[in-house]
Amino acid sequence: MRIAGIDVGGTFTDLILFDDATGEVRVAKVPTTPENQAGGVLAAIAAAGIDLAQLDAILHGTTATTNALLERKLPKVGLVTTRGFRDVLELGRRTRPTPYGLTGTFVPLIPRELRMEVAGRITADGEELEPLDEDGLRLALRTLLDRGCESLVIHFLHSYRDPRHERRAGEIARDVWPNGYITLGHAVLSEYREYERGVAAAVNAAVQPVLHRYLARLRDGLAAGGFGRELMVMQGNGGTTSAAIAHEFAVSSVMSGPASGVIAAAATGRAAGIERLIGYDMGGTSTDVALIEGGRPRLSAELEIEYAMPIHVPMVDVHTIGAGGGSIARVDEAGLLRVGPESAGARPGPVCYGRGGTRPTITDANLALGRLDPDRLLAVDNAVTVGHVRDCIARDVGVPLGLDTDAAAAAILRIANDRMAGAIRMVSLARGHDPRDFALFAFGGAGPLHACALARELAIPRVLIPARPGLGNALGCAVADLRHDFVRTVNVPLAALPPDLVREVLEGQLAEGRAMLEREGAVFEHVEALHEADLQFQGQSHLLTIPVPSPAVTRDELQAAFEAAYWHRFHVRLPEIRAVLVNVHTAVLGVRRTLPLEALGRGNPAATLAEARTGTRSVWFEGGWRDTPIYRRDLLPVGASFTGPAIVDQLDTTIVVEPGFTATRDALGNLLLTMTGTTG
Repeated sequence: MRIAGIDVGGTFTDLILFDDATGEVRVAKVPTTPENQAGGVLAAIAAAGIDLAQLDAILHGTTATTNALLERKLPKVGLVTTRGFRDVLELGRRTRPTPYGLTGTFVPLIPRELRMEVAGRITADGEELEPLDEDGLRLALRTLLDRGCESLVIHFLHSYRDPRHERRAGEIARDVWPNGYITLGHAVLSEYREYERGVAAAVNAAVQPVLHRYLARLRDGLAAGGFGRELMVMQGNGGTTSAAIAHEFAVSSVMSGPASGVIAAAATGRAAGIERLIGYDMGGTSTDVALIEGGRPRLSAELEIEYAMPIHVPMVDVHTIGAGGGSIARVDEAGLLRVGPESAGARPGPVCYGRGGTRPTITDANLALGRLDPDRLLAVDNAVTVGHVRDCIARDVGVPLGLDTDAAAAAILRIANDRMAGAIRMVSLARGHDPRDFALFAFGGAGPLHACALARELAIPRVLIPARPGLGNALGCAVADLRHDFVRTVNVPLAALPPDLVREVLEGQLAEGRAMLEREGAVFEHVEALHEADLQFQGQSHLLTIPVPSPAVTRDELQAAFEAAYWHRFHVRLPEIRAVLVNVHTAVLGVRRTLPLEALGRGNPAATLAEARTGTRSVWFEGGWRDTPIYRRDLLPVGASFTGPAIVDQLDTTIVVEPGFTATRDALGNLLLTMTGTTG
């Protein structure tokens, strides 16, 4: 099979092609086209010289929905909800945009004039207290259409317990609404807490037209080139789904870009025999970090994409900060150096890209310190001199801080590294994990430039840099399995749990997942199911998630597993309090064939390390400028080992091997950097 993974990032659109028959791998990296991301996708395919008619599958990650949410470039969405609960989405959890002070702004995703109420009530026990007012519903729908709504949310109280009113309202809406953009709250998230369930449904409705139109443009462009096979879309849960149904659960595509990179890290780590990793992805706009244990990334249903926008659907647990190669350095009003979150983006980009950028960035600082080769930069429109870049750094940072240019550029990197180290602490130390027990998986176009500095700061003993670090998200798309997640609230004390309830729910979720996989018509080798349960002690609000080995799990097994997890997390036993089973989850995976990751490192390596060395240049490290050997990564022979300082060049990134590290190339083409000593 010929499979292409394509990821749209903030600065670049990346592509990796695997051909099982020939073992061929092709790659491409082209500028992203923010005005229409499909343009960048088609440009990447053209740059790789791919015949679309010969492709069996395209697995695609897009930031279209995430960007639309963050920028609030969304269609009008109308909401129909239970009488008396019109303002739930605005009241939220009574938190504040800023923890301190009395000021702050919050704009709900759906304004009040587009939130309608209808009579009808299902109780928390699933009983019908009041029948649905169908005439009132039709009036509300006509009102929303008259006010220009394109997308519709139907969100009734306690629909997670019994969705009969939502289903009936959906039937009526399909006769009235002029398009298919109708979201039923329970279909997106069948979980208690009306606020979180309502926000997830509102986000789904808001991005549904955006994703649908984008995929339609992309399909048309691909079809014009002769493509007529599988088009899959990356989801935030680390799996893919068919483009034909992706818009139905569009909320799942939010944060799919960071998820794909973590999936690539997990797959590469498993192949290399390293299953405890901290994924560190530094791109052009942001840095994403995530924890991987046992070869699988952690998932969370607690993502809050911005204030008062919690998205309680399973997503890869990624922590993101605004620190990327394009992050702008500036001195603020207090005389402090700030790096990010403002980014130069793809246009105008860093000063060194020659696209009109005048404000120094992290990339410019790396160039000024000799870590980047000005002749090997990608996507340069009009070449600028290193002297011009250094002048911009001196003007905006050096002069205000009273530093020479070298010190100013080094300060930019130091501040950026400190912010990224803080992000790694958030996913490790803050959650009870010692970074020293993990390897740092550095990827993204800029990650390998900073990996050694972060490893030293956090005492991480090893850094794993994959064969194609700048194309990690595209690789994640290519290796991802199909995946669908389901959740249902039970909220019953374990002692009162009906014996067969868990089995019935989990088997029902598995059957629903299998049906969705069949509906997609995609190729996969076998179906795998992962079951979990959320439990808490009665009276507590904190949930702990435990794995469920099979649908036939017993109450005693659930109790024992929960108590063990509670002890591991809090080192407290509470035998006098009853445990409550709150939610049960099932992830249904259509497991694809394993791709040959070793093909990424193939090439024509030199016979000796000396032949892979292309020259020497002066590079700044802590302590000053040092003559540093330069190696071509594609020429490094298997087993080659060398000590820092060194620079390793390749198409999609530059690797800085700092003093005190030893680099070794393994059989898969990975570069393993081991901390061995001091920087001297």
